This record gives sequence, structure tokens and C-alpha cells, in this order.
Amino acid sequence: MTHVLLRVAVLSPMLCLAGCGFQLQGAVTVPEAMERTYIDGVDRYSAFYREFGRSLEAAGVELVGSADAATAVFSILFDDTGQRVLSVTARNTPAEFEVYYTIEYALVSEDRSLLSQQELTLTRDYIYDETRVLGKAREEEALRAAIVDDLVRIVLKQVGTL
Repeated sequence: MTHVLLRVAVLSPMLCLAGCGFQLQGAVTVPEAMERTYIDGVDRYSAFYREFGRSLEAAGVELVGSADAATAVFSILFDDTGQRVLSVTARNTPAEFEVYYTIEYALVSEDRSLLSQQELTLTRDYIYDETRVLGKAREEEALRAAIVDDLVRIVLKQVGTL
């Protein structure tokens, strides 16, 4: 009897997860046209450029140094990040900031557009405390890194559906 209960206890969560449509994400797949890809970016040192390149390499894409040697060109047309004040206190000091990251991109393979020009902006906000300036600076950096990870994931999902 205990074996039956143990099996039910183990199989029940699996059946529930399978029934709700949950699936592990797995590895990123990219179209064959991106076998050798050139990333044409406005800023080769931006966080998005670097992280996107790493993710493509992890997916098995060979990054090449020129558009001539590439089977596909991923163009980063706009890459900007910053922060803005969302609210101020009664003493007119910042109380809340918003960190944003905006990219514009397109994907072309052999003069054929695989992904037309897209614009994507992600934001996160945080409460500012002037007595904890160093901690808040680290929080801003962590938020920006999380935004970049999300942007890369979104773009790779779009590319993976081609």
C-alpha cells in the first residue's frame, strides 16, 4: 500500500504540470540561415551587444567579423540605456527612478529580411534612498543587467520562431 501511495505522490505533480501545458524551455534554436552571423552594432561594447553575441555562440552560431563572410546580418540600429526620475519627495529630492533599455534591430539573410526592423524597450523602477547611495547604485546595475538578459531572451525567442 505504501508503494501505491508513493507512486501517486510522485506522479500527481508530474501529471498536473503536463496537463497545464508546462514545458521546460530547453536550448535556443536559431534558423539555419544564421549559421554564420555578423552582428552589426552601433556600439560593439554595449551590454546588449556583448550578451547577445555570447548567447548566439552558446546556441551554436559562428560569429564572423564581416558581413561578406556571413550568412546572416543581425543589425542593432539603436542601443540606448539610462534612467529617469519617476517621483520626488516633498523636499524635491528623487524618491523613485526608472531604469530603461531600448534597442532597435533587424535580421537579414542573403538580401532577404528575416526579421523586419523592431523596437523594444524594457523598464524597471526602484525606490531611491539618499542614505544608501552605494547600494542603490549596485541595485541600478543589477536591474540593468536583468533588463539586458530579458531583452536577449525576447530577441532570441523571436529569432527562434523564424
